[in-house]
Amino acid sequence: MVRELPRMVRYLKERGTYVLFNTNGTLLNRRKGRQLIDAGLDELRVSLDAAEAPAFKMVRGLDLFDRIVANLRSFVVMQRELKVTAPRVSLWLTGLKETMEQLPAFVRLAYELGVSEVYLQRLVFFPGGIGLARRQSALFDQLEARDEELLREAQSLSASLGVTFNASGAADPSTSVTKKGSRNPWSLCRRPWTLMYFTANGRALPCCIAPFSMRGYDSFTLGDATQQTLREIWNGSRYEEFRRALLSDRPHPACSNCGVRWSL
Repeated sequence: MVRELPRMVRYLKERGTYVLFNTNGTLLNRRKGRQLIDAGLDELRVSLDAAEAPAFKMVRGLDLFDRIVANLRSFVVMQRELKVTAPRVSLWLTGLKETMEQLPAFVRLAYELGVSEVYLQRLVFFPGGIGLARRQSALFDQLEARDEELLREAQSLSASLGVTFNASGAADPSTSVTKKGSRNPWSLCRRPWTLMYFTANGRALPCCIAPFSMRGYDSFTLGDATQQTLREIWNGSRYEEFRRALLSDRPHPACSNCGVRWSL
């Protein structure tokens, strides 16, 4: 975890910003967790990707599942001890053919940990694929009967346990893995008109998906926060050109697979 992260969160909260970030949870010990709570963090998204250690190791390549679960359990207990509800904690599982059997157990694990939100995350991958980040492992537009059964089971279980089950970029998990009939599906994306994303070194990007859809940041860097104001970036020529392309038949290559190979 970035050493100055609590100070960064506090800085943003003092300026009225809603603050969230994603974490793999490996460094979320009690001291760091308390710092984030005290800083006023609004939301903590934990990417866990499995409901048991062997599946986690298959996806992540590391034997850290038990450590992360212990960290999460301790953090939720600390929130109860302090009588605080922020940050909202959620668990995220990337939609893979190889881990769909984990989905109902993943919902139950969230319930047992005291986490009330679970999300099915889209799988984004480079054209050639890397490891399990590849076309044949994706659920989008490739849902089979067993996958649909597991989705329904997870939705039913979440409803019975009082756990919210959603998906990234969609109203519900089933929608997130279903291809739309739109001719230019990428044009339905609203991120370049509603949100700004920045890397740690100040690069303005159109979204958090773009870096994983193609190699190299230069072609979709829309500004530099170390040299420009946010207003200058937002209203600048790069952003305007990017938006125009997104509404056309020829979007930037970083966007051309959105709604085609993965959900928006």
